[in-house]
Amino acid sequence: MLIAGIIAAIVIVLVVWFIGTYNSLVSRKKRVENAWSQIDVQLKRRHDLIPNLVNAVRGYMKFEKETLEAVINARAKAIAGGSIDDRIKAEGELSGALARLLAVFERYPELKASEQVKQLMEELTSTENRISYARQFYNDTVMKYNTAIETFPTNIVARMFNFTPFPFFQAAEAEKETPKVDLSF
Repeated sequence: MLIAGIIAAIVIVLVVWFIGTYNSLVSRKKRVENAWSQIDVQLKRRHDLIPNLVNAVRGYMKFEKETLEAVINARAKAIAGGSIDDRIKAEGELSGALARLLAVFERYPELKASEQVKQLMEELTSTENRISYARQFYNDTVMKYNTAIETFPTNIVARMFNFTPFPFFQAAEAEKETPKVDLSF
């Protein structure tokens, strides 16, 4: 009788642990999905700003057609969607194209003085800051989730229910480059 009671207690503890672990993994996965949706909101805002910015600068930048087309193509690719991996890569390309566009602005002082362009640039800068914050939050959430599904004994439940790791949002190659500062006059 005592042995049956001990076995029943062990089974109850294991069932409670199993349910708690499963619910914890589901909760972490939902947090990651929520963090991604926060990025998605900011990326949508950025995608909506880009056509206005391109239209505002198109008249000034007649000789920068290639740069503008790169931004437009990168935006179209980013909007196309796909898996999180595909979207992260497309957004990285868009960030690089936007960085090249902003670098070209330096050649056009009349463009920088335009009120419409100034306003769009402020909105874009604000959106980029929000995206950076959302990326950081997403990566923190992904790290906690990925750690949970890979550590013992949680990984047993994760494998049973096919919890898969989420990718990290990494900086685009263009963002990793050290800016070149030329102070020669």
